[in-house]
Amino acid sequence: MNRSLWTALLGLPALTSAAAPAQAVDYLDLDQAQRAVVPGASSFAAFAVTLTPDQLKQIKAIAHVPQRATKPRVWKAMAGGRQTGWVIVDEVIGKHEMITYATGIAMDGHVLGVEIMSYRESKGDQVRNPKWRGLFRGKTVRDAFKLNQDIPNISGATLSCRNLTDGVKRLLALHQVALAKA
Repeated sequence: MNRSLWTALLGLPALTSAAAPAQAVDYLDLDQAQRAVVPGASSFAAFAVTLTPDQLKQIKAIAHVPQRATKPRVWKAMAGGRQTGWVIVDEVIGKHEMITYATGIAMDGHVLGVEIMSYRESKGDQVRNPKWRGLFRGKTVRDAFKLNQDIPNISGATLSCRNLTDGVKRLLALHQVALAKA
């Protein structure tokens, strides 16, 4: 064999073993996500939150996962001149890439809805299934919230399921620690 053929053959395993590229898909913009997770709201007002080190510790103690952002993206949901809930936009890791999602939380601390805004992985987007996301509706920070217990896993989307489940629990802890009395 000549040298160029060997060079070409040696390069093949690298090409065939490369991971499939992520296929980023934006499903909802911020306005669409807000209206989907708090459907009764007529407006949304940005709400500045800066978490203290003590609040970050409290969130981790409640949710058993750390809150990475000290300035979470939060909006007050308003209807008829009164606040009806909160919208928090967050990100969790899928397998390799981030999943951007919005969670609506009622004033009393239960989940109103969860929507996937952007999904960047090549697999596992089954977490967009409305029936699966609907399992979060009504959950509170006091609920067990364990994957494969009260939230079922989806085969082929295990990491996305686990991280979204942990993420929603973390946002409920954030609500309890920083928003419930705001």
